[in-house]
Amino acid sequence: MATPTKKTAQRQGFKTGEHIVYPAHGVGQITAIEEQSVAGYALELLVISFEKDKMTLRVPVAKIASVGMRKLADAAAVKKALETVRGRPRVKRTMWSRRAQEYEAKINSGDLLAISEVVRDLYRSDAQPEQSYSERQLYEAALDRMAREIAAVNKCSETEAVKQIEQNLAKTPARIKSTEEEGEQEEEAA
Repeated sequence: MATPTKKTAQRQGFKTGEHIVYPAHGVGQITAIEEQSVAGYALELLVISFEKDKMTLRVPVAKIASVGMRKLADAAAVKKALETVRGRPRVKRTMWSRRAQEYEAKINSGDLLAISEVVRDLYRSDAQPEQSYSERQLYEAALDRMAREIAAVNKCSETEAVKQIEQNLAKTPARIKSTEEEGEQEEEAA
């Protein structure tokens, strides 16, 4: 039987109470560092809590690098991600199933910049055509991951982070132009 013993320490640059990004799950907080005996071996584990998912994950310290766990992005990376969101959407002309796999891989990479590209490419303003169910699911997953990390970095609520992302999405040159054209068309129709 594994017997957890809690330690408050620092391992490979990670310490208890710190927020981290786990690629497959997003932003979590290290709640403890435990030592457990598994199959006769002593393992040192980081206990990571994902509050929103109501999930706790135990990651062996030796596996931190191989799973791609990293510290939160810095303010410069958040700024670059928000600039990426303002860019022109780049949608490849490949089959949706292939693009969906690429978007999923970007979301699960844990890379804030890659996630912001997915948000930019899948965003639809009210004036644009409806998204399919799977497009909407991927967009919401990417937006959620991006908002969670921005909220943790800027120490604000996720709702505020989503508003910040959506304000940047509205600043895209193509989107600004299309809303101006709609306004002109409405004036002409009147």
